[in-house]
Amino acid sequence: MANIGRHVRELRRRRQLSARELAARAGVSHSTISLIERDRMSPSVDTLGAVVEALGTTMVEFFSGLRASHDHSPVYRPEDLVEIGNPNEISYRVVGFNHFGRNMQVLLEHYVPGADTGAIFSHDAQEAGLVLEGRIELTVGEETWILTEGHGYYFDSNRPHRFRNVGDGPARIVSAITPPSY
Repeated sequence: MANIGRHVRELRRRRQLSARELAARAGVSHSTISLIERDRMSPSVDTLGAVVEALGTTMVEFFSGLRASHDHSPVYRPEDLVEIGNPNEISYRVVGFNHFGRNMQVLLEHYVPGADTGAIFSHDAQEAGLVLEGRIELTVGEETWILTEGHGYYFDSNRPHRFRNVGDGPARIVSAITPPSY
């Protein structure tokens, strides 16, 4: 499978990790990552599992991405959306997760009442979204807003931010992040 190395490199770059950072997270040497990415080494299942986990994905998702090609359907049914969150609190379902060369991340987000993204965080990207249902408290920097159906947002993700469902019912958002985080 000569595509394993290319796929590892692509996922590492999407997550803005150096080869050394990935190696440290996976508990392998930098040279191992280099050899894998250049398809000079066929990693053991254990080694590949550690690398894939360090990239924040699963073996199933990783190998699904290998099957992705340039000739895929542009249509994604609900069952095609890959879950990357915790559906019991906050569900993040990705549109086009396995799209080759994906440059943005489109999510259908679902928050149960009281769910929030946790501590205020930041990352190098831009985010935009539309609230489809519910009441979302959005904090960006020092400011906080309550967004309801039809409200939109757009901000630089390097500003500390957090989302929280402050309504009595579920909240849903369609969002986009570029470059993709997952």
